[in-house]
Amino acid sequence: MSEVLVSAADAAQMMSTQPVVVIDTRNPDAYAAGHIPGAVNMHEIFTYLATSTPEGIEELKAKFAQAFGAAGLSGAQTALVYEQSMNSGFGQSCRGYYLLSVLGYREAKVLHGGFDAWTSASLPVSTDAPSPSPATCPVDLAGASILIDAQAMLAALDNPDIAILDVRDVDEWIGDSSSPYGKEFCPRKGRIPGARWLECYRMMKPTAEGPRFKSKEEILAECATVGITVDTPVYLYCFKGARASNTFVALKNAGVKAGRMYFGSWHEWSRDPAFPVESGSPFPKAA
Repeated sequence: MSEVLVSAADAAQMMSTQPVVVIDTRNPDAYAAGHIPGAVNMHEIFTYLATSTPEGIEELKAKFAQAFGAAGLSGAQTALVYEQSMNSGFGQSCRGYYLLSVLGYREAKVLHGGFDAWTSASLPVSTDAPSPSPATCPVDLAGASILIDAQAMLAALDNPDIAILDVRDVDEWIGDSSSPYGKEFCPRKGRIPGARWLECYRMMKPTAEGPRFKSKEEILAECATVGITVDTPVYLYCFKGARASNTFVALKNAGVKAGRMYFGSWHEWSRDPAFPVESGSPFPKAA
């Protein structure tokens, strides 16, 4: 697998041999009950809702440059991000990795299997909250190339060379529900016209230790079912960029070269009546 993902054993060794800032994306109660020693709690990685206006994108960058800096990330450390498990937080650890990538942070990893993998390996757990030394998180604007806005997504509707990839649940895809938080959470239901559908969960498989990402070959086989190869430009979206971040990591692992994300996703798209929507099954019924 790609070096983006690290096992619990490798993470523990990394923490003992080099400077690492560990980021816990879970809610504060879960964090308080026990976390990786020294981990900083940043649940806003999961909860923050972005808009893709120029102002919204600048706010996103500024907010997380400040937050990661407050956690002690100066560019000299590896950022290690984790959630409870790979299927319990809608991909929120991968959302943390994606946000670090948008800022151009060069050394970022995801704990494969999350906190469950850490505890299953009988590694130490703490309830002490650290007091990190604030730093200035470096921002490399080149990282922003993986972030697209609503206008770029709108322009992609007429470009058959770009694969718009919807990774939400089936009830959201067909327009039965507007979000994972309730059927009527957003003002409109459906999908971005012309989108291909590949549920984010198909990027993972069950193991005795919990869900893990599939191999490169298995991920590329899943991608092939919707016509995506390593050379296909892919524009990802979900509801708010968490599940799509999970798929972003999967595609990166598999060597897909041009994965980008519409971070505003359905939460933003559904709220602007100027943006077109499809709903219902896109597949013809059998005669």
